[in-house]
Amino acid sequence: MEFKLLEKKKDSIKVEIIEADETLLYPLIHELLQDKNVADARFATGHPQLDKSILIVEVKEGKPQAALKKAAKALANQFSEARELVEKQLGK
Repeated sequence: MEFKLLEKKKDSIKVEIIEADETLLYPLIHELLQDKNVADARFATGHPQLDKSILIVEVKEGKPQAALKKAAKALANQFSEARELVEKQLGK
């Protein structure tokens, strides 16, 4: 999966997601919406074979890139904790 910045404004960004995986996108959007500084987070898809998914993040305060990085880091931590728990309980 790759991210390509399409549009950057003071309070919003649009990011094209190449080879988007909804398994990651939904938790990412959920995490973004938990941020009190995020006004809206959504992704748009067009034709499944012709268009790439576009993630749109709008913020009330701060930078939208910072909100996206914060959400991605929080998700990475959650997955890391889950992996450690599985390894601990089931063995490596």
